[in-house]
Amino acid sequence: MKKKLFPDDEVIRAEHFNVSQDWETPIPAFFIIASNRKARSVGDFNEEEAQEFIRLVVKIRKGMKEVLGINDVYMIQNEDTDTWFHLWMFPRFDWMEKFGRKIESVRPIMNYAEKNMVNDEVINEVKDSVKKMKEYMKDF
Repeated sequence: MKKKLFPDDEVIRAEHFNVSQDWETPIPAFFIIASNRKARSVGDFNEEEAQEFIRLVVKIRKGMKEVLGINDVYMIQNEDTDTWFHLWMFPRFDWMEKFGRKIESVRPIMNYAEKNMVNDEVINEVKDSVKKMKEYMKDF
């Protein structure tokens, strides 16, 4: 089992979802939107959950752009997971270009980060991005 580097780095806990830094991957602003109840798909959401979810996605994405300067984000959701519903909001940084720009690049990027980026500088960048987004989301 991988070490959880950021288990307490939560951006917001809303009524139906929470947004936090990915626990294991030292990539600043790699945010996960997770359901607070067991759901597998967006098709399982009731109307309140659906509305809150899209509002969260839009607000988080705007914050990633406006507050953190992230121009490109991959949003990934798979339904064949053992965990509850979650959406990855995976930021793209210049250093990732050597891995390519397709969805297949995500796992190699994550592996690289987990192997080579567990250091004080990156950990501080991750925590700073969470802090900034927490402030941005306070009026959600």
